[in-house]
Amino acid sequence: MEGKRQAKISRLIQKELSEIFRRQTAAMGNILVSVSAVRVSPDLSIAKAYLSIFPPEKSNEILDNIKKQSKTVRYELAQAVKSVLRKCPDLQFYLDDSLDYIDNIDRLLASDKK
Repeated sequence: MEGKRQAKISRLIQKELSEIFRRQTAAMGNILVSVSAVRVSPDLSIAKAYLSIFPPEKSNEILDNIKKQSKTVRYELAQAVKSVLRKCPDLQFYLDDSLDYIDNIDRLLASDKK
């Protein structure tokens, strides 16, 4: 179960990461990276960020690029949250495929009705 402090820090990190990715992808055009969830470990040392990437065809390539640039993203995040957090957690990025999963269920249900 997530405590109040963990939930507050998760929301803060999600908001700031969303802003960082919005700025970085604005120049690229036709690419959208949204942070769907952030889970912070109880000791606040690791933050797992789940990303939704559009277009889905390029999602693995973009996720690999984000993982390579994770130190830069962590630095930008640390600058944004330095007034709230003493130490910025290590970032781990994962692809959030929940929308694809929901799409698949809808498609299966629609085919079952026919």
